Amino acid sequence: MGEPRVDQVGPAKVVGRLAPSPTGRMHLGNIYACLAAWLGVRSQGSCGVLRLRIEDIDTPRVVKDAGRWIMDDLAWLGLDWDGEVVYQSQRADAYSQALKLLESQQLIGGQPLVYPCFCSRADIRAASAPNEGDGFIVYPGTCRGLSHRIVDERLARGQRHSLRIAVPDQPDESDAICCFDDLIFGPQSFNLPRQVGDVVVQRSDGLVSYQLAVTVDDLAMGVNQIVRGRDLLRSTAIQMWIRNHLQPQAPRVQYAHLPLIDGVDGRRMSKRFGSPDLGSLRREGWTARQVLGVCGWLLGLLDRPRPVSVQELLDGFTWNMLAADHKDRKLDLSKLEVSGAKPNL
Repeated sequence: MGEPRVDQVGPAKVVGRLAPSPTGRMHLGNIYACLAAWLGVRSQGSCGVLRLRIEDIDTPRVVKDAGRWIMDDLAWLGLDWDGEVVYQSQRADAYSQALKLLESQQLIGGQPLVYPCFCSRADIRAASAPNEGDGFIVYPGTCRGLSHRIVDERLARGQRHSLRIAVPDQPDESDAICCFDDLIFGPQSFNLPRQVGDVVVQRSDGLVSYQLAVTVDDLAMGVNQIVRGRDLLRSTAIQMWIRNHLQPQAPRVQYAHLPLIDGVDGRRMSKRFGSPDLGSLRREGWTARQVLGVCGWLLGLLDRPRPVSVQELLDGFTWNMLAADHKDRKLDLSKLEVSGAKPNL
């Protein structure tokens, strides 16, 4: 992309990242994922580099001081990182440059790779088939075929719009299938037009999307091992598509998608659902070793939740240990003999 890397590392290095969003205090599901990313890198010894990126680009959702809380919680747990912290809010120029590069490209057949979309969220929901439960809605392509005249008229009127990146429109085209080998879920294959669709790269409020920002950042930081929840498997496919258009010769990435953690109500752990977070657990008297023990157990590294250090979890760690069980987890703290302010693990 013509952009200097944020951090230059040797080709033999495994470069991972912790990428929390400062929209509140981290909950146990966040820590579970951070722990897996930390173990994946630290198991490489001196050949591993772990970066910390605060994903604060969605400014309306950023909570004041949440970035500081996150770093304090990570340090409390012993989950260290290497180098300077990267803040997405400081990288607007890099995202703008990447978007311009994408806008200069075309698909086979001459269609622009990036096009304006005038649909509202309600329009998209009404025209879309039900999704597979991961929150990913395949865009029905409403604005993709608009004539230049209609697009120009709407833009001239200042009509609110987002920008989307186009994927191949024929499911049998050679580049329509995105494949990767996940360290936990094994071989994955996604048909971009059928299962992913044209994804937003710049929102209608002018902010670049998650999909574009993380792809640009991972390239710039030299990240080649990405650990996150299995609900982002399809996001990996579109990020690979974006990545190939930004840096066609970029090194391959290892992906590890984790089973999700559900609360007692059956919903995936989330800040907006009030899932147990590090702030409340620390106030209740939890120790770092107890939190790590629960997360290590959720990862399948322990046969029961018991107090441990990160070093104890690191000893003998392999990805095969995590790949042994793909099922989503359900966490009920009340059944872990946690009572009042005195956890008893």
